[in-house]
Amino acid sequence: MTDLRTDTITGGRAGSGAHRVVALCGPYLSGKTSLLESLLFATGAIGRRGSTRAGTSLGDGAVEARKRSMGTELNIASVDYLGDQWTFIDAPGSIEFQHDAFAALTVCDTAVVVCEPSPERVAALAPLLKFIEDRHIPHVFFINKIDSAEARVRDMLAALQTVSTRKLVLRQVPIRRPTADGGEECIGYVDLVSERAYRYRSSGASDLIEMPAEILPREAEARREMLETLSEFDDILLEQLIEDVAPEKSLIYRDMHEEFGADRISPVLLGAGDRENGVRRLLKALRHDAPVAAVTAKRRSLPSNGVVMAECFKVLHQAHAGKLSLCRIWSGAVSDGQSVGGQRIGSLYRPFGQRLDKITTAKAGEIVAFAKIETLASGHALSASGIAPASDFPKADPSVFSLALRARNRNDEVKLSGALQKIVEEDPSLSFQVRAETHELLLRGQGEMHLKVAVDKLAGRYNVAVDTEAPRVAYRETIQAGATQHARYKRQTGGHGQFADIKIEIRPLPRGAGFRFVDKIVGGVVPRNFIPAVEEGLIDYLKEGPLGQQVVDLEVALVDGQYHSVDSSEMSFKMAARIAMSEAMPRCKPVLLEPILKVTVAGPSDSTSRLQRLITGRRGQLLGYDARPGWIGWDEVSALMPEAEVADMIVEIRSVTQGIGTFRTEFDHLQELVGRTADRIVEEAKKRAA
Repeated sequence: MTDLRTDTITGGRAGSGAHRVVALCGPYLSGKTSLLESLLFATGAIGRRGSTRAGTSLGDGAVEARKRSMGTELNIASVDYLGDQWTFIDAPGSIEFQHDAFAALTVCDTAVVVCEPSPERVAALAPLLKFIEDRHIPHVFFINKIDSAEARVRDMLAALQTVSTRKLVLRQVPIRRPTADGGEECIGYVDLVSERAYRYRSSGASDLIEMPAEILPREAEARREMLETLSEFDDILLEQLIEDVAPEKSLIYRDMHEEFGADRISPVLLGAGDRENGVRRLLKALRHDAPVAAVTAKRRSLPSNGVVMAECFKVLHQAHAGKLSLCRIWSGAVSDGQSVGGQRIGSLYRPFGQRLDKITTAKAGEIVAFAKIETLASGHALSASGIAPASDFPKADPSVFSLALRARNRNDEVKLSGALQKIVEEDPSLSFQVRAETHELLLRGQGEMHLKVAVDKLAGRYNVAVDTEAPRVAYRETIQAGATQHARYKRQTGGHGQFADIKIEIRPLPRGAGFRFVDKIVGGVVPRNFIPAVEEGLIDYLKEGPLGQQVVDLEVALVDGQYHSVDSSEMSFKMAARIAMSEAMPRCKPVLLEPILKVTVAGPSDSTSRLQRLITGRRGQLLGYDARPGWIGWDEVSALMPEAEVADMIVEIRSVTQGIGTFRTEFDHLQELVGRTADRIVEEAKKRAA
């Protein structure tokens, strides 16, 4: 039996004491949290493995995560292992929480891409791999749940290669045996470099066994493929293969290390995270090949010159600790109470799941939490020169789903605003705004679940319960005919009265022209100082026309009028303008206008036809489709769609694209809306007004 704790790792950096950060990422349900649990147990960081099913794992410890049995935020744990310091970051798998995953990947040295042994689900990796490969982040594939795999590893490898632009290097082949029901189960693996066979145990390191005879042909074939891939980058290895000379293992390890560090290859390992199978072999590969912080800093053009520089990638707000800025230190060392760039670090903490361990100092490479630096936000770096944005930190994707919020208790409205600011600071892929057209407070994000988690946080962490509903569409109305209207406003209440008399002409304008006021007064029948009040009254009326919506695309001309030298005032002319509009507008054939958006939907090419049907089923007008720029095997479908049809469209898009489709919108034009839909909207507006 071989033990990872005593294995000699040829050519590696094991035992160097350098601090390395590994991001565990992959689709929802791929088993990242179980893998983290086994990694922590294997390194001795925890004495007992927890269970995600039982809610006892260190990862997914947030209330919102346990409630949904899914990752909703980053889980971070730092460990010391065999002379090395490691920080593992378990990133959420759902695309709705993808910004956190991208933030973690930005500050990591190596990524472990966790996936299920299911070729048909490989497409779900595309957005994640696109980000990783664009950033040249060295990454390992860990095919999880190998104990229950039905597909062949070679088929899985071929599927992975369709979404990866890096050469995949299979490091292991599974050892299978027949089961009583006629199937097969994976009981171990063969390491293709050392050519040793191992048998999995239910817990603990695998046992070294004699290589089964039946695995020899497959092992020889897979090893040859591994060496041929490596030989593409090494002429010496290529010559040895041509001459049929068995290469030294040290050469293979060296090539694996160098090409992995240069992000030319991606090793593929096997295992079952919830049973510790393959976990120690993964650790061994990481110890041998993962770059250190200085190498990563060089890749990202960050300083590592000994002068303090730390990058914030996540903000947390906690009841007792206040604001915490999770940072990776790229250069120098920091200590409790130190001032850097004019900012005093209140306290230093090392995160371990939901726990924060107070520390006094931290050095380059570590991930720590700085307390109470109010101006330090995610995506910003702290250095001797102060706080500045990190140039390559990922920006949040445009929102694709919105909810209208209303504090259940009206006394909580001020508290709601403060809580929203904290939630958005924690997760920049959320945003909120008051929409002036509909007078609604809108919370925007990356999907329905994303916003539900945010609403749970408002109630659970900030004690602000809210009611939610679908946002209203900002319809408009316009006119199809003109009219002339005379109006008089006269009041006599003792003393000075109120008097104004005006005549206006209304006519429609082309779509998009907005509102235009024309002064045609001659001879001073309406004094110059009262004319702005007439315009103000007109504009005030246009906020809500006869159909209950803002009125656009019309011209109103003031053509005649009368005034009283004593009783006339700005207010009286403003009131006369409102009276004139309210009497004239119903005769101008008002019609409802709905906003039409230009929508661009992106998804895997094999889902393009389904996306087109989805769009046309939502009153969309297809404009065409094309390959998505920079994305292999993805298309973009363009269309014009009513805003009302876009509101919950992301739910349906995700259902036909394995959860990874997305879209973006921009306003295009306003279009007349008639029929039952228009009647229903007008009726709803009347009810709200009542």
